[in-house]
Amino acid sequence: MPLPWQVNLQPAATEVATFIHWFHDWVNILITVITLFVLALLVYVVFRFNEKANPVPSKTTHHALLEVAWTIIPVLILVVIAIPSFRLLKLQLEVPKADVTVKVTGKQWYWSYEYPQDGAAFGFDSLMLDEKQRAEAIQTKKIAESEAPRLLAVDNEAVVPVGKVVRLQVTGADVIHKFALPAFGVKIDAIPGRLNETWFRADREGIFYGQCSFICGQNHAFMPIAIRVVSQERYTAWLAEAKQKFANAADAASKVAAATR
Repeated sequence: MPLPWQVNLQPAATEVATFIHWFHDWVNILITVITLFVLALLVYVVFRFNEKANPVPSKTTHHALLEVAWTIIPVLILVVIAIPSFRLLKLQLEVPKADVTVKVTGKQWYWSYEYPQDGAAFGFDSLMLDEKQRAEAIQTKKIAESEAPRLLAVDNEAVVPVGKVVRLQVTGADVIHKFALPAFGVKIDAIPGRLNETWFRADREGIFYGQCSFICGQNHAFMPIAIRVVSQERYTAWLAEAKQKFANAADAASKVAAATR
C-alpha cells in the first residue's frame, strides 16, 4: 500500500509489475541523458554563438549531415524504447492458462467478486470499513491494526493463492470504474456491458491494496481494493469456508426479498 511521503513505486509483487518498474527506471535514465544533452547543446550555443563572440553572423542555411542526424537519431531512440514496450504489452495482454478465475464488478461505490470455478460459484461484496467499523474490528481483534489501513481496509477481502495464475474478468454495473492494483501491475477499465480481462501471478504472500482510479461519482475515493495472497493450503480452506458463508448469506437475502414482496 502507499506510505506517507513515498516517492518510488510500490514494491512489485508480480512478474508484470517487475517489468513495469524496470521499464520505468530505464526510460527515466534515457530521458535524463537526452535532457542533459539538449541542455549542454543550449549552453554551448548561448556562449559560442552570441553576438559578442560572433559580431558577424553566420549565413549557413543548410547542413545535410545535421538534418539527417537529428532525424535518424530520434527515430532510433524511439525504436529502442518501443521494443521493450511491445514486450511488456504482450506480457500484459496475453493471458496464460488460468489456475483461478475471479470476476470483478465495479459498483457505486464498492467491488463485487465472483468465483465461478469448480461448479460451486459464489460471490460477495467488498466495502470499505468506515472509521467506526474499522475501530470496532481492531478492538474485537477481527482484524489486525497493521492490516486495517485507513481508507483501504474492507469487510471482505478477495483471496487468491500465491504462485498461481489468476485471471481477472472485470466489468461495471453502473458507471465506468477502473480496477487498479499497483503492486501487481494491474490497471483495467470496468465498463458496463463490457467484460475486460487481465491477469497476475503473485510471487509472495500478503495483503495488497488498490483503489478505483477512474472518477466514478461522489464516493469514488472510498472504494478500495484488498486482495490477500495466501498459500494453496490456506486458499483451499478459505474456499470451503467462503462457499458456505456466502451461499448462506445469499439464501438469507433471497428469503428476505421474497418475504417483502
